[in-house]
Amino acid sequence: MPELPEVETVRDGLARHVLGHQVTGVEVFREYSVRRHEGGPHDFSARLSGRVMRGWARRGKFLWCEFDEPGEVLVAHLGMSGQLLIKEAQDAEPRHPHVRVRLWTHTADGREGVVDFVDQRTFGYLALSPTVATADARPGGRGSERAVVPSLAEHIARDLLDPVLAVGSVQWEALLDRCVGSKVAVKRLLLDQSVMSGVGNIYADEGLWRARIHGESAANAVTRTAWRRLLTHLGEVMGEALVQGGTSFDDLYVNVNGQSGYFDRSLNVYGREGEPCRRCATPIRRSAFMNRSSFWCPRCQRKRSLRTG
Repeated sequence: MPELPEVETVRDGLARHVLGHQVTGVEVFREYSVRRHEGGPHDFSARLSGRVMRGWARRGKFLWCEFDEPGEVLVAHLGMSGQLLIKEAQDAEPRHPHVRVRLWTHTADGREGVVDFVDQRTFGYLALSPTVATADARPGGRGSERAVVPSLAEHIARDLLDPVLAVGSVQWEALLDRCVGSKVAVKRLLLDQSVMSGVGNIYADEGLWRARIHGESAANAVTRTAWRRLLTHLGEVMGEALVQGGTSFDDLYVNVNGQSGYFDRSLNVYGREGEPCRRCATPIRRSAFMNRSSFWCPRCQRKRSLRTG
């Protein structure tokens, strides 16, 4: 599944390559891929055609395109295997077998291209969504200057790469308050999109290892100082992954030009069961977690019980 650095890589590519492009036509090849659009595929195509892409923003794993007209944006969620690929018009055929939606675009200087939404497993979607004002009157996400978010994404919190959630900010301290006061397990809290968005299984394990915290520790058994260290490490590991284009284990994640990320070569614990910890040489362990796997070092990451006092 694409995680936050992968989605941010896609957002950055779209912002650099299709900003100012006008959508001249829309083809929906699989209706299920626009299921979150209330008007259906024909309405989706009609309302999107003619719009000019003025900005690409992101909160967590939600992407959206802003237009000149306020009040509505194009939302893209990549789901498990979604890709947004940019091509020149002459390279549009033969079409990828898993293209679900195609946007034909036109630039001011006369160039024609396509943006293909490719999604093998079809958990992702595109939809036009109304916007709502942000609760803190700050920009809705990375890449946007507008204090709005799509209604489809209003339920999720800001992410650790959001400039509004900078270290030491009011929002940062409020997040620390919430983490220190929670009784749930640390890793479960990290993956709660209503607390902080965009942290997925891979980067949660990597951040926990760097901070020397066991993911099954109770959140309120971890000190504020340790929580600050953990959130800082999470931001760092995702920032490093972003520089390398994200993490790719197969061809289901690529950026807008079809290139894979390489951060998997820098992983310290994820996927390394039985291999020596790069800090203490103790074999890395794997345990079941929410239908997934957690990877951790039994020596570096000690489990902390619920604080009672």
